[in-house]
Amino acid sequence: MAGRIRQSDVEEVKSRTNIADIIGEYVSLKSAGVGSMKGLCPFHDERSPSFNVRPGVGFYHCFGCGESGDVYSFLQKMDHVSFTEAVERLAGRIGYELHYEDGGQASDHGNRARLLAANQAAAEFFAEQLLQPIAEVGRRFLGERGFDAEAAKRFGVGFAPKSWDALTKHLRGRGFSTEELAAAGLVSQGDRGVYDRFRGRLVWPIRDVTGQTVGFGARRLLDDDNGPKYLNTPETAIYHKAQVLYGLDLAKRDISRSQRVVVVEGYTDVMACHLAGVTTAIATCGTAFGVDHIKVLRRVLGDDSGVGEVVFTFDGDEAGQKAAMRAFAEEQRFAAQTFVAVAPDGLDPCDLRLARGDHAVRTLVDTKVPMFEFVLRQIVGRYDLDTVEGRVSALRQSAPVVAEIRDPALRPGYSRELARMLGMDLGEVGRAVKAATSRSRSGERDRGQGERRAPNANEGVQTETRADAPARPFSISELPNDPSTRLEREALQAMLQYPGSAEPGLLAHAAEARFENPSLAVVRDGIAAALGGGVEAITVDRVIGQVPAPFASIVQQLAVLPVPQRNEAAIAGWVRGVLSSLVDRELLRQKVELMGRLTRLAAEDRASYEMLQRAIVEIDRERVALRAE
Repeated sequence: MAGRIRQSDVEEVKSRTNIADIIGEYVSLKSAGVGSMKGLCPFHDERSPSFNVRPGVGFYHCFGCGESGDVYSFLQKMDHVSFTEAVERLAGRIGYELHYEDGGQASDHGNRARLLAANQAAAEFFAEQLLQPIAEVGRRFLGERGFDAEAAKRFGVGFAPKSWDALTKHLRGRGFSTEELAAAGLVSQGDRGVYDRFRGRLVWPIRDVTGQTVGFGARRLLDDDNGPKYLNTPETAIYHKAQVLYGLDLAKRDISRSQRVVVVEGYTDVMACHLAGVTTAIATCGTAFGVDHIKVLRRVLGDDSGVGEVVFTFDGDEAGQKAAMRAFAEEQRFAAQTFVAVAPDGLDPCDLRLARGDHAVRTLVDTKVPMFEFVLRQIVGRYDLDTVEGRVSALRQSAPVVAEIRDPALRPGYSRELARMLGMDLGEVGRAVKAATSRSRSGERDRGQGERRAPNANEGVQTETRADAPARPFSISELPNDPSTRLEREALQAMLQYPGSAEPGLLAHAAEARFENPSLAVVRDGIAAALGGGVEAITVDRVIGQVPAPFASIVQQLAVLPVPQRNEAAIAGWVRGVLSSLVDRELLRQKVELMGRLTRLAAEDRASYEMLQRAIVEIDRERVALRAE
C-alpha cells in the first residue's frame, strides 16, 4: 500500500500548478479584474457567473453556492478522486517525481487512476488493431465515409478484434486485473467467465473535457453480429453517458472562443464536421441530449451574456424531428440562442460531406434557423391548412410555443410569423398566444414548478383525436381505454418490466413503432434511447433519465402497473404477443402508406412502381415471419 506523500512535495506540486489552467479545462474562465478570473460554477446550476478563481493565491470560491478550495480539492470534487490521486495526477502532468514518507510507491490501485489507465491502454490497443489485416472491414467502413488513416488517427478510432479475449489477454499482460477491467466496462461476465465487451467493431474513444479516455462507443460491422448497432461503455465510476459529449475535448477551446457549439448526432458526424472546418461540433454518447449535457456546455460557453449559439443538426426524418422536439424541451435552460440546421434531402453531416464536400457542411451550419421557427414549422406542417379545422388545430398546438419564448421582445415577431404561416388574422393569433401564456403561468402555479412541456413530435398527426389527447396525464387511469391505447400501454409495460423476455430484434422494432397516444410516445422515445446501451440498459431509472421530468411519473406507473397475466410462465408469451401486435400494426400501417403511394403513381413510372411493389412484398414477408415466431 502507498505511503503518505511527503508534505514538501504536495506543496511543490501545488506551487508549480496554475489552478486556472486546471479549472479552465472544465469551466470557461474570463478575466474579472486584476489577478481574478470568473466563470459559471461547476458545482451548481447558474446563469450569471459567480465562480471566482485567483491564480495568484491558488484558490477558488463560488459566491453562489459557497464552494471553495485549492486545485486539489477542485479535482477531488469534480472527478471524485482521493487527495492522493489528485496530487499524483498533477505531479504526472508536470513531470514531478513524488516521494513517500514510508518508502511506498504511487497508489497505482487508486480506483479512478487505474480505470483511466485501463481505458487508455485499451484505446492504444484498438488503434493498433485498426492497422492490422483483420481490420480491413473497419478501414473500408471509414473509407466509404471519406475518412483516411490520418483522420482515424486524429480521432483515435480503433478496431476491436472479433475475439472473446484479445483485449482481456492484452490488458492482463499489462498488469490489469479482471476486476479492474470489469469496473472499467471493458469486459462482460458470462456463464463461462469474462469476455471482451467490444468484438468485431469499429471503436471510438470517448474522452472527458480534459482529454482522458473514460469510455468507448463501438459500431457494429459484421453481418453475424446480433448486438445493437452502437454499443457503448456501461455506466462506470468514470463514465456517465449523460455527462459526456463526444469531441468536447477537441472542440472546447474553439467553442469558448467562437461562442458557438454545433450538436450533431453521431461519431462520424463529429469527424466530418471537424474535418470540414466546423471544429465546434460535439455529439452525445448513446443517449438523448439532456440537462446534464446543457450544464457541461454552459460552463464551456460561459453563456451568461446570452450571445452564444447552440446549433442542433438533425436528420430530416421523423426520428430527427423527435430529437429536435427533445432539444426544444430543454431550450429554455440555455442563456445562449438555439438554432436548428437540417441539410437538404435530410443528409447528416457525414453524408453531406461525402456527397457535396466540406463547403456544404460549413454552409449547413451557417444557414441555421432559430429553434422556435423550426418547431413552429414542424407543428404547422402537420395540419391541412386548407381547412378551417386544420388551421384552428395548428394554432392551438403552436400558440404555446410562442407564449413560452423567454425574450418578450421576440414574441410579437413570432406571432406575426405564425399568423403568416397559418394565413390567419394577427389579432386572432395574438389572442391565442395571450391565452396560452395565461394557461402556462396558471399551470406553473398549480404544479409549484416551472417545468414547461415541449410539443411532442407525434402530437396532432393524422387525427383530431390525437391533437386533443391529454398531453401529460397525472395517472395512467386518465388514458383513453380504446384498443390502440391499450396496446401501446401494454407494450410499454412489457418493455419496462420484462425487457429480457423479448428477442432483441423484436424489442428494437417495438421501440421504433409509431404511437397514437402522444404521452405514451414520449415514454417509448425514452425506452428507445436507453436501448442504445443494450437490453440491460433498459431500467426504470435510465428511462426516467431519458424523458422530460413531467413524464417520470408515467414511467414509474407503467413500471409497477400489474400485467394481465396470472403466472410467470405466461409472461414470455405475453411479452412476445403484445410486442408482435405492436410491430405488426406498424408494418400494416407502412403497407397501407405504400399502397397509397402506389395508387398515386403515374402509369409510366415503372421503376417506382416496381420499387414500391418490392417494398410491399418485403413487409408481407416480415408480417408472416412475425406471426410464425
